[in-house]
Amino acid sequence: MKRILIRSGKSPFRVATPTEFIHQDLIGTNTGNLLFSDSAHKMLLTPNTEVTSNGIRTDHSAERAAEINEAYDVFVVPLANAFRPQFQASLDRLSTLIEQLTIPVVVLGVGAQAGDDYETERLKPMEGSVRRFAAAVLERSASIGVRGELTARYLNSMGFEDTEIIGCPSMFLYGDTFPTIRDPGPLTTGSRIAINLSPDAIPIGDVSGIARYAHEHYPNLTYYAQNLVDAETLLWGDTTVEAGGDNPFPLERSHPLMREGKVRMPLDPATWIRELGTYDFAYGTRIHGNVAALLAGTPSVVLTHDSRTLELCRYFDIPHRPLSGLPADTDPRDLHEAADFSAMLKGHRERFERMTAFLDHNGLENTYQHGDGGAAYEARVAGLELPESMRVWNGEDDGHLPYRIGRLRERITVTDDKVRTLTQKNRDLTTRLAAVEKKATETATLRKEISAAREELEALRKQLAATTRRVDGIDRRVLVRVGPAIRRRARKLSPQRTND
Repeated sequence: MKRILIRSGKSPFRVATPTEFIHQDLIGTNTGNLLFSDSAHKMLLTPNTEVTSNGIRTDHSAERAAEINEAYDVFVVPLANAFRPQFQASLDRLSTLIEQLTIPVVVLGVGAQAGDDYETERLKPMEGSVRRFAAAVLERSASIGVRGELTARYLNSMGFEDTEIIGCPSMFLYGDTFPTIRDPGPLTTGSRIAINLSPDAIPIGDVSGIARYAHEHYPNLTYYAQNLVDAETLLWGDTTVEAGGDNPFPLERSHPLMREGKVRMPLDPATWIRELGTYDFAYGTRIHGNVAALLAGTPSVVLTHDSRTLELCRYFDIPHRPLSGLPADTDPRDLHEAADFSAMLKGHRERFERMTAFLDHNGLENTYQHGDGGAAYEARVAGLELPESMRVWNGEDDGHLPYRIGRLRERITVTDDKVRTLTQKNRDLTTRLAAVEKKATETATLRKEISAAREELEALRKQLAATTRRVDGIDRRVLVRVGPAIRRRARKLSPQRTND
């Protein structure tokens, strides 16, 4: 039995509450992470393997490294856009852990994040971290699985030639087959539309305007959020309605999509895919939001805004449009009519074979060629009571009030502790300030005394100089008067004069 440790926020078989998802950040700040880690988990689960989730946070201590070396046979690391400045500290921690491991380490789908022009100059400051990571992995594996041609070229430019383009594991959730993409016919105002948006796409295109147009023309529009901050807003709410907030991006409760309850936050890939299967069309800037729709058989179009989205769309032939320059009045009906899924479906088996070849190359079996094709996995997931996507909290008892009250009490306690600590620090500082002020006053008094003494000394010096001058004058006058008599007397006493 091969024991596999996989980096993931949680096991696909763990049923967690929405509050646990948020409090423990089981999604690694983005639900999309679970989509590709669950797919990798399913792919690697065979009769000869045991797969365990390591969690999304990296414990790089020597003790943890020793535990992994002792308890597991291989460490599998599914990644997304890990080569980006915001992830550098996490990448360094991961490298520190890997450098201490004596077991194989296999990386799936890592990517470099750049603009849609594929210019990697902005990654120069973290090149040392990328080199360190790639070197550590390749010392423990045959190759690195990258998400597309940009990342392969990026690593090749640093001398790492052992790269294999395998895309993202999420697209292989069903192995070498891919769901048939439904044709709902021409979209109408009554069609069910799912839109997904990325806040970091705001500088690239008018995503807020695109969402506004869809909201105004398609009453059955639903916005699928993916970030932890969105989940917190849905759970806790905010005061933007009362404050008159008008953020054009659906981040706050004052946004029309929030106020109308047309926002969902998926917490588990299985329910996410199932829900998207009820829609006629999906589109937006989130790569995994659109992949989830495609896996549900729902036609979907990606609005690419950087290399992480464009790289996968090109590799998998996912229908896409560049966000830059896309007008706010872009109609999802036009996107749907222009979408062609034939290349994506036709090339899927070949791309799957590249993925399994990569796994073979690195000594890993997969359930589609060495197991039951994932049947046991699917049956087990189907038997779980996984949480539905989160909705906007309307203030009623939704089962999470005890958490909210408990969390608020904890925050109040923490705040009180901070206040007490700051109050004590303030007292200490006040005491120190008083001592310093007292010393300063004493110093000022001493300085005045010293100044007065210097003035007195200077006056004495002047008096002494005057006295010296007077004494010198008296001495000279005395010598003038007495000198001749003294000289006459001296001559009388002279021996020569006596002898005469």
